Amino acid sequence: MPEARKRRHKPKPAETETLTMDYQYTNPTPRNDAAVAETHHKPSSPRLTRGRARRTLTEDENNNINVDSSNSNFGHLASAERSRHGDANEITVLPPRSDSVAVKVVPSMDAVVKVFCVHTEPNFSLPWQRKRQFSSSSSGFIVGGRRVLTNAHSVEHHTQVKLKKRGSDRKYLATVLSIGIECDIAILTVNDDEFWEGVSPVEFGDLPALQDAVTVVGYPIGGDTISVTSGVVSRMEILSYCQQSTELLGLQIDAAINFGNSGGPAFNDKGKCVGIAFQSLKHEDVENIGYVIPTPVIMHFIQDYVRNGDYTGFPILGVEWQKMENPDLRLSMGMRCDQKGVRIRRIEPTAPESQVLKPSDIIISFDGIDIANDGTVPFRHGERISFSYLVSQKYTGDTAIVKVFRNLEVIEFNIKLATHKRLIPAHINGRPPSYYIMAGFVFTAVTVPYLHSEYGKDYEFDAPAKLLDKFLHAMAQSVDEQVVVISQVLVAEINIGYEKIVNTQVLAFNGKPVRNLKSLADMVESCEDEYLKFDLEYQQIVVLQTKTAKAATSDILSTHCIPSAMSDDLKT
Repeated sequence: MPEARKRRHKPKPAETETLTMDYQYTNPTPRNDAAVAETHHKPSSPRLTRGRARRTLTEDENNNINVDSSNSNFGHLASAERSRHGDANEITVLPPRSDSVAVKVVPSMDAVVKVFCVHTEPNFSLPWQRKRQFSSSSSGFIVGGRRVLTNAHSVEHHTQVKLKKRGSDRKYLATVLSIGIECDIAILTVNDDEFWEGVSPVEFGDLPALQDAVTVVGYPIGGDTISVTSGVVSRMEILSYCQQSTELLGLQIDAAINFGNSGGPAFNDKGKCVGIAFQSLKHEDVENIGYVIPTPVIMHFIQDYVRNGDYTGFPILGVEWQKMENPDLRLSMGMRCDQKGVRIRRIEPTAPESQVLKPSDIIISFDGIDIANDGTVPFRHGERISFSYLVSQKYTGDTAIVKVFRNLEVIEFNIKLATHKRLIPAHINGRPPSYYIMAGFVFTAVTVPYLHSEYGKDYEFDAPAKLLDKFLHAMAQSVDEQVVVISQVLVAEINIGYEKIVNTQVLAFNGKPVRNLKSLADMVESCEDEYLKFDLEYQQIVVLQTKTAKAATSDILSTHCIPSAMSDDLKT
């Protein structure tokens, strides 16, 4: 885990940088969800700018490859080959012979498919119902084992997924086998044998180097046929993926990644896949900054699925650490001049590391690789990368040798790695949100999708300070701990005076701490005391007569057309 996240001052709208996941909404019906409309709006009209020349290849109705010169630097057209046939005005312009990237990619393009998905997202603010369904289109590609890879966000909350092959007029129903939200990868399959006929799966290549040529293939906005954009690898580092649930290796490229490109492959100059397009940076001062999920992350996801039959996640080293770049800090810890490492600030109580590591331990190596004072390790020639990359290469349940400097001694631990248990989780893995209703009080567990639903895309600035503090800094003390809040009060006679309680945490019920939503529901349902007393954040209390409150609940549910007082997961 990198250094502790800090709450930022809210930037001016004109200076906001946004990472967007580029799949294209195709639902013609306007939606009322303002947050989604802002995040996934269609790009503004193109404008002429100066920048790196780039060629875009598309297909016509006869599957011929055409060069779109509107985006390219064709100042050397005088040297291009030209041929005249019949009509004197008919001219064929051939691209430069030296550029062979697109030509080598052509055979692999038959494996690139268009993904059509119908989504039905949960309504986290009204957890007993779902939002209106909408459609999207994105890209994917065929790999070995009769499987198709695409982005997780392309098929998240899916109710139906269809795939269409290049040059085909038929859409095939697909089955989602597994979704990895953290790495934004999903794996699909099609039961119809006809889908797999005549198509060779994409082959994976090695991790590219800086300035290596890449070609992104997919079905972006602007047309219905396949599109190819080319560029180079401009940066390689540990990135915060758009889902904000983990940090993994990512490639930054300068090839255009537009809405609908999500899930499409990025090929090298040998026609082998080196990544999956998944998000782009939107900012007034930048152009064509796209991000690609590299092959190490892709292969980790595939191997995880093969090993376990499902996606289990990327392990982490459950600590927050501090850089040791200051020489006085190292001297005060008793470190020699040749010793380097990072200082442990805090340890996740739910992580296996909490049994052996201690705050102020200095992590000096991970699996035999020394860690520098800034938290980096050697990567490739002339490159360094955060040591969290080493952790992400492991699988859940694997062990790693961690050396720490403690009390002037070097101690070695063999640690079993696990996934991260966040107090406020970044997602709920496609499950419906949990809720419990008593006397019009709607109780729910706080998650990142819930905060996004309540406060929009700027929830990190607009949500209540108490919840933000827990989101950014608090750690779960047990694997089943949740932040339970009263999300709203459905007004009725029984709850007069409590109507304005919104998104306030419930700390205790009748003097007993609230560990999670399930424990709260069980305590309330089984309560035989005269009063129901809820202790809330900010020293507020809610007191109701037990018999009256329970009797009023059914009428309130009927008034608001709510089918049940609790979600199905709380009934077991």
